[in-house]
Amino acid sequence: MAVRKTEHADLYDRREEKNLLRQYDLLTNCIEIGLQKGIDSFDKYTLWNLNAAATSNICQHGGRFRRQPIYVGNHTPPHFNDVEGYMDEFISVIHENWDIITDPTTLAAFTLWRINWIHPFIEGNGRTARAACYYILCLRQGRLLGGRKTVPERIRENRPAYYAALGEADRQWADGHFNVDALAAYLGNLLRLQILDAD
Repeated sequence: MAVRKTEHADLYDRREEKNLLRQYDLLTNCIEIGLQKGIDSFDKYTLWNLNAAATSNICQHGGRFRRQPIYVGNHTPPHFNDVEGYMDEFISVIHENWDIITDPTTLAAFTLWRINWIHPFIEGNGRTARAACYYILCLRQGRLLGGRKTVPERIRENRPAYYAALGEADRQWADGHFNVDALAAYLGNLLRLQILDAD
């Protein structure tokens, strides 16, 4: 069962807001597990569950990788046959570089950008990417971060800068470079604001 925004906009919006709260509850559980078990607990099953929570009753295929083409503005995500492989590579990059790239935001920025670039789900890719990014930020900080407003909430409130930083990472990738510096700097500022808010 799924609600269509075009037919029931108010109900859809309420469902989406409740899903975000449910996703955050699940995310905090996942972070607590990750803090105990380490970065190897970050896997596709975690992402499937976070996506399912974000898209409950607004998408019938939430929580599983897409098996159809999808288009996002000016970006054409990879063919659906390549999604599983790209996601495996993405998760491997996180695991293999966890002890190498130790600054607070680079791997979180890579997570945010790469999930958006692959667009592995039918719906809720941005919400899942922001949740996964926050997971990485918290694990890198070694704690569930405090503050009245989380980094994902701050991203939602500052979308133009977010889209600009994602676009820069896309351009770098298209030119044959891995460079998420603009996105890492953007996240660094939001992380600083959340931590200051907690203090």
